[in-house]
Amino acid sequence: MTKAVVKIGGKQFIVAEKETLLVDLLPEGTKELTLDALLVIDGDKVAVGTPTVKGVTVIAKVVDDLVKGEKIRVIRYKAKKRVHTETGHRQKYSKVEITSIK
Repeated sequence: MTKAVVKIGGKQFIVAEKETLLVDLLPEGTKELTLDALLVIDGDKVAVGTPTVKGVTVIAKVVDDLVKGEKIRVIRYKAKKRVHTETGHRQKYSKVEITSIK
């Protein structure tokens, strides 16, 4: 089984074929991604790129444009000072499926 390390949106992911992963929200209208491999693992063989491995591309398609992550609550509190604020955050992701590693 071939695995590769790719860079999507400033973060690196270890991917294999037919795998889905959540990445930071991609620009609207993106349907397919062609990515360069930074490292390729094929059984016992390992190819390290400088900065990318020549001749290896990873093709991915966007399955879902907008996936919402878990809600995070942030609380700021100071004892005896009547300071209490609560804010929330919910990260948006794109769901990507790796179709092939060539």
